Amino acid sequence: FMCVCSFPACLIWIYILLTTHVKVIAVDEKLNVTYEESVNFDKELPEFGTQGGVHVHSDKLTVTSPVLMWVKALDIILEKMKSSGFNFSQVKALSGAGQQHGSVYWKRGACKTLKNLSPDLPLHQQLKFSFSLSDCPIWMDSSTTVECRNLEKAVKGAQNLSDITGSRAYELSNFAASLFLGSYTPIDYGDGSGMNLLNIRKKSWSQLCLDACAPELEEKLGPAVPSSSVLGPISSYHVQRYGFNSECKVIAFTGDNPASLAGMRLEEGDIAVSLGTSDTLFLWIKEPTPALEGHIFCNPVNSQEYMALLCFKNGSLMREKVRDESASGSWDEFSIALRSTEIGNCGNLGFYFDVMEITPETTGRHRFNADNQKVSNFPKEMEIRALIEGQFMAKRIHAEKLGYRIVPRTKILATGGASHNRDILQVLSDVFNAPVYTIETANSACLGCAYRAIHGVAIGENISFTDVVKLAPEPRLAAVPTAGAAQVSTSACKCQRWEMRQNLLSLKPRPLSTIPCCPS
Repeated sequence: FMCVCSFPACLIWIYILLTTHVKVIAVDEKLNVTYEESVNFDKELPEFGTQGGVHVHSDKLTVTSPVLMWVKALDIILEKMKSSGFNFSQVKALSGAGQQHGSVYWKRGACKTLKNLSPDLPLHQQLKFSFSLSDCPIWMDSSTTVECRNLEKAVKGAQNLSDITGSRAYELSNFAASLFLGSYTPIDYGDGSGMNLLNIRKKSWSQLCLDACAPELEEKLGPAVPSSSVLGPISSYHVQRYGFNSECKVIAFTGDNPASLAGMRLEEGDIAVSLGTSDTLFLWIKEPTPALEGHIFCNPVNSQEYMALLCFKNGSLMREKVRDESASGSWDEFSIALRSTEIGNCGNLGFYFDVMEITPETTGRHRFNADNQKVSNFPKEMEIRALIEGQFMAKRIHAEKLGYRIVPRTKILATGGASHNRDILQVLSDVFNAPVYTIETANSACLGCAYRAIHGVAIGENISFTDVVKLAPEPRLAAVPTAGAAQVSTSACKCQRWEMRQNLLSLKPRPLSTIPCCPS
């Protein structure tokens, strides 16, 4: 993904590399998007034979993407911009992001090739022999489970690995910035903290983790840098071939998730909730408490603080199932049910996991009445509220386990399909006891990189990230907590914490009659 942001007579350019496509946007001096372009891998690069931008191998575990497909996509998008008359000479700085948990492997000597590119040829023709692996593992790959467990074992357990690096074992790297700088580029803290190699507190590679992976790994990685770092000027290749200004600065690239946090302009204590096929939480955290569930990253906006990411598989599809079963397939009836039932659902709790959940790792539908007894079903209206309250309570509980704390200035930014339902957002507001706002995030990762790039250019002038994004469109207020909701939701969350720990994770339901916090 690439984004361009224009000040008067100057631009910031961002490049985003996602699973299915690459994207460019341009932004004017008021942070309005003025230019967009993209390349779809399957449609525009059919010679690579991908489906959804990837190759799924015969073992159904190995999932890769051709690295030259990514390089050629950059060639295509640059040529599209050139043909459209885009003025590259106005670009003052550029940055970007890539899908996290993927890795690219440069061949020894590739740096020399990058530094000596001919402006007469596209990148993909000159870099075709520059990679050790032609097919790169991406975030969908599950073939390295043994290696992940070995890494956890080497550092004395999954929790210890999480404490050091912020996550259990996954894989990641970033190479797109090198294509613009004309040299190997350092990894930023945000992207590096998704690799299970960076000590997220010391902001340096963990020797314990490095030793568990490969020899001479620190030399290959180089030092990690803050996300707002200026890496250097753009390479002469892009100056000569496309007319970039030779003083155009390359700002550190990051992962798509940290970029999204920047794009949503979260501040300390804020939370973003994406209510889609899966539900995702982005959290701004000051003091993290890494756990086996979720991920902790270095914050791309403030390198001394942190962000957390939580993903829940049972999102909109689960809500749609209960809508079909209990509201005749009607969202209007679904909303009426939410409005007609009490906050706290009279003490009735429900957990709905029709597919194996990530957070926590369990499945099934679990219902408990006000007397703390497991029951097989609820009345339709109660079922609907139990689903929505249960989903949001689970999000709050797991967020708090990672160190998130609701503060007086906390606001919730809601995105995704369900964010259009104000009654669902009202429950969200009541459970978190915080106002809920809606934002347009179709380009959140792109915009986040634009904001980071501007911040990178301005940081020498002591301009804060908050000042950079002052002109961005404000989110719209959608819901405020109902009076008295805080006491009910806090009590219910305590019950649910017990329920999830004692019953769901062990799949052995136990009565809760001895727990005084349960609503009666």
